[in-house]
Amino acid sequence: MTDIKAIIADAEDLFKQAASATGERAIELREKALTQLKYAKDKAADAQVVVVEKGKAAARKTDDFVHEHPWQSLGVAAATGFLLGLLINRK
Repeated sequence: MTDIKAIIADAEDLFKQAASATGERAIELREKALTQLKYAKDKAADAQVVVVEKGKAAARKTDDFVHEHPWQSLGVAAATGFLLGLLINRK
């Protein structure tokens, strides 16, 4: 994610330079900035795919665990609810 932020920051700098430049230099800077933005967009899309796949895998594992151990899952959920209730009602 920091890579994407750095790429976007670089593209912003190029757009600022392009705003003050004229002629061929301005066109060159804008094209370079647009290329960097497209690269950042592609990188963000790739990261999104990875996050979605990891989320789906975690959901599948959780579902499998709950089906294999229903009473343990119920106990953990009840204990968590009880502890959260205690924390919320604490003054």
